[in-house]
Amino acid sequence: MDWLTDNKIPIGKWASAVFTFLKNNFSGFFDSVAAGAEGLIGGLLWLLQAPHPFVIIGIFLALTWYLQRKWTTCLLVLVGFLFILNQGYWEETTESLTLVISACIVCMAIGVPVGIALAHRPKLYQATQPVLDLMQTLPTFVYLIPAIVFFGIGMVPGLIATVIFVLPAPIRMTYLGIVATPPALLEAVVAFGGTPTQKLWKVELPYSLPQIMAGLNQTIMLSLSMVVVAALVGADGLGVPVVRALNQVNTALGFESGFIIVVVAIILDRMLRIKQR
Repeated sequence: MDWLTDNKIPIGKWASAVFTFLKNNFSGFFDSVAAGAEGLIGGLLWLLQAPHPFVIIGIFLALTWYLQRKWTTCLLVLVGFLFILNQGYWEETTESLTLVISACIVCMAIGVPVGIALAHRPKLYQATQPVLDLMQTLPTFVYLIPAIVFFGIGMVPGLIATVIFVLPAPIRMTYLGIVATPPALLEAVVAFGGTPTQKLWKVELPYSLPQIMAGLNQTIMLSLSMVVVAALVGADGLGVPVVRALNQVNTALGFESGFIIVVVAIILDRMLRIKQR
């Protein structure tokens, strides 16, 4: 078998060459992306940390009531936030929420239009499926390497790695929602002289809204799962105490901070859970 390993395909060298080329020739573009990401993160972090915690909790409760109309869900959200305050993890929680919200904004802004475009072009979707599979199956730690190369350390590389990992979810859910639109509805729009734009806004998007919202829910959950990974490249948030507990073999700190992540996940899931049609 030596003859096979001696003629190894240099995938690693090719990837390194691509990253070096991009860094040397597109540094201005990456600097612009980093500046935009820093502005988004800084603005959201200020919105979550500047007001009193009870103001933020009140906003989340109002949003929960608007979306769910259930006092039990509102009570669950309230108890969850009070537990976070009781444990002293409010600052770390707002930092993690900043990363999650930033990732959701970027992923939904890209994923929904791309999903719509792919739904109207089946051959293009078939061509992009391997890319989407690669983005979701490649170990998340691998994304940290180019993120560090292009953006250094901090919240920005954590956000970029999160977006790359999470982006296939809203793309696929939007695609599934659009293609599931009943042909009879589409034929009716065409029969009454509807334009492609009207067909999209009046039929396809309203019908696929539950799937799109399910994609948003998946985006939030997957982004939250990247909190600990992002902490390895200097991103602040709940991942920092988890990594510290791992380095110190501190069971109490690890369970405490890990449980807070679970509480945040439950809060966000219950807030945005919608009934499927």
